[in-house]
Parts: sequence; structure tokens; C-alpha cells
Amino acid sequence: MSKLDELINELCPDGVEYKQLGQICILKRGKVITKKTMVEGDIPVIAGGIKPAYYCNKWNQEKDVITISSSGANSGFVAYWNQPIFVSDAFSIKGKNNINTKYIFYYLKKEQLKIYSTRKGSGVPHVHISDISSFLIPIPPLPIQEEIVRILDTFTELTAELTAELTAELTARIKQYEYYRDKLLTFDDSVEWKEINTIFDLKNGYTPSKRKREYWDNGNLPWFRMEDIRENGRILNDSIQHINIKGVKGNLFPKNSIIISTSATIGEHALIQIESLANQRFTYLVLKEKYKKLFNIKFIYYYCFILSNWCKENVTVGNFSSVDMGRFKKFKFPIPPLAEQERIVKILDKFDTLTNDISKGLPAEIEARQKQYEYYRDKLLTFKEKKA
Repeated sequence: MSKLDELINELCPDGVEYKQLGQICILKRGKVITKKTMVEGDIPVIAGGIKPAYYCNKWNQEKDVITISSSGANSGFVAYWNQPIFVSDAFSIKGKNNINTKYIFYYLKKEQLKIYSTRKGSGVPHVHISDISSFLIPIPPLPIQEEIVRILDTFTELTAELTAELTAELTARIKQYEYYRDKLLTFDDSVEWKEINTIFDLKNGYTPSKRKREYWDNGNLPWFRMEDIRENGRILNDSIQHINIKGVKGNLFPKNSIIISTSATIGEHALIQIESLANQRFTYLVLKEKYKKLFNIKFIYYYCFILSNWCKENVTVGNFSSVDMGRFKKFKFPIPPLAEQERIVKILDKFDTLTNDISKGLPAEIEARQKQYEYYRDKLLTFKEKKA
């Protein structure tokens, strides 16, 4: 039998009382503060977000306190602070006698979705202190509260350590991959080099008018944006959003083209394996007919990581960042023998697969650990109610 089970059997074998949060804790509204009225410092200012809004030089709550943000998109978010803070657009919760504040935090975190459901307001959503103060909380004797906090603190630390280890492993694999990729893609003057403008037809992407619904309604033609790369990777066979043929100027760009972002978010690229369009942030690299037999398109895709780094270092700043397209056109691609290109592609494909497997596995492993933690947290915080 665990220590917790022994304590429950000894101190509350018939169950525990449930009391309203307002009966067992001190709930206080925050005090308005703005960047104009504060002096910058190292005290977190807790407002409507998940993270501190900014930092000031004074505090209005000591450590060991819970906060719940009271307005905005993240209203209702529950946090625990073990340091002095300034509570602004939020309210604080602190346990009274024989109430462990961290225990209350863990219970409120268990009820996070229920707290979100109390939001009110058709414009900016608000969570009100009066609604939260009526929440019923099981109150076991203090030694049981403290033991539950100890167990959940330990579980939290172990989960954080595992996440850090997995993240470090992924970072190391990515750096190793990038090192070998750059090494494999380094060539001297023994191979032929040609300027981008010579090898490719360069075409700009565009966005059909949003005012004309016929350009978008019932669309089935792929139209790529940065979101496609972020969500689906760099080798793409379909887009998230589609347009109607009526919105196409001329022809679609051919399959096996490269898109690379040359404005706004610079240097992101992808291999597009279908006929497509993309928005104006992208420039299409379309192999000219005479060079198609000299290149493995996957080799070009991998070499565009080198081009991507070059783009980030050759930016002109106007209304928004953009690549110096005059110099871009003169960037040179190597043309090693086709057999060498295929060898390089084969090696980098293996590295890419390994890195992607780890990248996909990391969130899944973290999610599994989080679910395991939530299961045991909910189990620890479930008590039989003591009959009057």
C-alpha cells in the first residue's frame, strides 16, 4: 500500500468534504498596469495571456500563488507561480489555513476546460471571479494534499526531463543531418556551374482576387502558401487551399518545380510534384527543357537548402523583406554527373527519413506522456464525497 493510500485510510476513510473555492481560498482581482505606468524590471506582469505580458519592478503577490487570466482569447488559463508577480488583467488565488495552494492549482488545472466554459461576452471573452469562486473542490486533510502535490510535482519534473531529452536528441540529429547535407553538397571547380537564370525559368506566384468568388468556389487546383510547408513538409502533392480554373492566369506551373519564398518569410522552399500555383511570396524554379536530362530534381531540391541560406543573407528591406532578385538570378548551381547526384540524393533521403521519423515521434511521445500524467493526476484528485 502506498503512503497516499495509508493516509487516506487513516485520515478520511469515509470520504472528504467538497467546499466552494471561495470558502477555502482568498481570491483577489488584479490591478491595472500598463507599459506607460510601470517601471521595467524582472517581476512578471500577469495579464490576459498564457505568458507574462511584460516585466516590471514591483509585485502585488508573493510566491506560491495561482493566477487565472480574466479577459481575452486566453481568458481562464490557470497558472501557478512560485515567485513574486504583479497580477494585472487576471485574478489570484491563495489557500487559507490548512489548504495547500499547489494542491488547489492541480485541481483547477484538472478542471481547465470547465473554467474555459465559464467565459462570457460576445466581444472580448471574460472569466469572472464570481463564477470561479463557486467551484466545488474536494478538501482532504492537509497531509494528503501535500502528498498529492509531492507525487504530481515529481511526475511533472520527470515529464519535463523526458521532453528535454527527446528535444535534445532531435536537435542533435538535425544538426548532424545538416552537417552531412552541406558536406555532400559542397563542390569545387571540377564540376560545371550555371546561374539560376540559365538553368531555370523564373516565375512569380500570385493570388487570384478574393473579391471574385468564382475564382475560389468549387476550386480543385492546388494553390500553395507558407502554411502548406509548415503543416505538410517540403515535398508536396496537394495544397490545403484550392482555386477554380477561372482564377488561373495562363497556365499552371509544371510538376516537379521548386517554390522558394523570396519575400516576407525568406528562404522556405518545397518540391511541388504536381501542376500548381502558389501565392506571390514564392518564386517558381522551373527547369528549362535543355537541362532536364542533366539534373535529378531531388538533387535540386536538396541544393535549395544552400540557396535558402544564401537568400536569408541577401535581403533588401523596404515595406517588407525581400530577396535581392538581381543577385538571386546570378546564384550558381553545380552540375555534377547524374550518377553522383543520385548517390547524394539516396544518402540524403535516408537522413531525411530518419530525422522526420524522430520529428514526428517526438510530439507523439510527449502527447502520450501528457495523457499518462493527466490520467494519474485525475485519479489522484478524485475523492469520494463524505456524506453529511
